[in-house]
Amino acid sequence: MPKTKNQDLKFGRVLPQASAFNVALRIVFISILIPCSFISSTNSANGPKVWRLTWSDEFDGPKKSPVDASKWSYDIGGNGWGNSELETYTSRISNSYVEDGRLVIKALKETFTGPDGIRRDYTSARLLTKNKFSQAYGRFESRIKIPYGQGMWPAFWLLGNNIDTVHWPNCGEIDIMENIGKEPSIVHGTFHGPGYSGGSGVSAAYALSSGRKFSDDFHTFAVEWEPNVMRFYVDGRLYQTRTPADLPSGTSWVFDHPSFIILNVAVGGAWPGNPDATTVFPQQMLVDYVRVYQR
Repeated sequence: MPKTKNQDLKFGRVLPQASAFNVALRIVFISILIPCSFISSTNSANGPKVWRLTWSDEFDGPKKSPVDASKWSYDIGGNGWGNSELETYTSRISNSYVEDGRLVIKALKETFTGPDGIRRDYTSARLLTKNKFSQAYGRFESRIKIPYGQGMWPAFWLLGNNIDTVHWPNCGEIDIMENIGKEPSIVHGTFHGPGYSGGSGVSAAYALSSGRKFSDDFHTFAVEWEPNVMRFYVDGRLYQTRTPADLPSGTSWVFDHPSFIILNVAVGGAWPGNPDATTVFPQQMLVDYVRVYQR
């Protein structure tokens, strides 16, 4: 799918008219594709809705050029990042760069000691818009081709910009797309807050059919985040709607303030497990664009 530079895009979520038989087949197919526990009673949203572009990066720089420093900065280090990850994140051009209209985040198998003095056997990159761009509410979207292999953990996600004062998970985290290499056909959309973080995050999964892998091609991942509702999409298909009613009893909805964007590829960790003999390096995540809209 080619890039489009339109400033205003219309996203329709109304299914085309079909016979009763075709509708029945669609319902059966979706029930197989997405486990029933992930289906919300509010998984249909009225449409179409109009969104106005407020921020984007199309990654149209020269070949092997650094990312736009006015839009992105880096997290650096090899401290495990709270998840027992195995990589050191760097700002080196060997781990992240722009090429052919895409951002490349490359995970390498190499022994490397970062500025934190920690020696690790893998390097990668984690880019973020903290202190450069944040927004409360809207549609956050990216077109990505993810890496493949045991122990790989690519993600496109948001963190509340008050993290330095209220800390995680009180700041709120919205994971628009996460994948772990041992599940090549599945991505997860999750959010975390106080009382529902880590392994207890409020999550949903989307699975490709017929054994296809997300690493085979580009796919579009998006969340529409509005007051008291989040809608998660893959390739324009709404697969989950979440509201405060989905929170554990006694917890609060903390998604009412601006968040910044993060793109990263982790290696290893408590959730994906570590790379093994089947994992081939280097691995890379290709990002065609990141776009943010407001209603």
